[in-house]
Amino acid sequence: MWQTAGAEGRRYGRDVLAVLAALGAALLYAVASVLQHRAALDQPAERSMHLGLLAGLLRRPMWLIGIAADAGGFVLQFIALAVGAIVVIQPLLVVGLLFALPLSAWASGRRTRRMDHVAALAVCAGLALFLTVANPAAGRAFIGDRRWLLLLTTASGTAAALAIVGHRARNPVRPVLLAASTGVLYGLAAGLTKTTSHLLERGILGTFAHWPLYALAAVGLASLVVGQSSFQAGSLELSLPTMSVVDPVVSVLIGTFAFHETLTSSPLDVVAEVVGLLLTAAGVYLLARAPAIRAVREPPQH
Repeated sequence: MWQTAGAEGRRYGRDVLAVLAALGAALLYAVASVLQHRAALDQPAERSMHLGLLAGLLRRPMWLIGIAADAGGFVLQFIALAVGAIVVIQPLLVVGLLFALPLSAWASGRRTRRMDHVAALAVCAGLALFLTVANPAAGRAFIGDRRWLLLLTTASGTAAALAIVGHRARNPVRPVLLAASTGVLYGLAAGLTKTTSHLLERGILGTFAHWPLYALAAVGLASLVVGQSSFQAGSLELSLPTMSVVDPVVSVLIGTFAFHETLTSSPLDVVAEVVGLLLTAAGVYLLARAPAIRAVREPPQH
């Protein structure tokens, strides 16, 4: 009995740590998004989807602070994915938009509206409904190379197609497609992060002998270039909510079908889960249209 109680206590502690780390990551990612968007808008359009965009941004202190916040967010996300399920952690990162709203209001000198508060409540209610009904359970820490090959091919191919079409498209479609590509890459990076975190448990040096670490670095660099290009292409109200919605949807699919993380699957439960995700998505897009968020799209004046 004591052993069972101890195991449940450790499991509860890991769940709490995962949630707190995910919320901390969401806060830091929100800071990073606001700062990086303001810096990226000031870059020439011809640098889009090129490493030259990053070279130009490296000269902007605001962007560097955003990258530091991004790095801190990734560390917390790494911790969260090491002890929690992908289908829990990635949807929780959506609350980053709730943090981005007051940050954007402060940066733009605007106030939030009553509708913004309603949208924030919709996001919280949708997430609470999804996570409560879904009752996610942890799956595998590792998956086979054949499954990884299928996952990498599907996700990277989808992200590449969205990025190519988005790069050639015009506004307002361009930032949406580039942000969708970034969201797919974020979901793929979440799976690679989870595997890498468990490889680290076997030893730091041994991790360098396995390919997931290098795949994570490549996907991270690709998501950085595409994500900054989406910020550069237009308003934050188009790019940020698209990333915020696509990322958890892709992550839930990866967690469920690749890592065998389980969700309740009775017909009523599935309907409730879909309603929760739709409510969350609606809240995200309403928040993105808040005047405080939309005001951040203006580039700094020289």
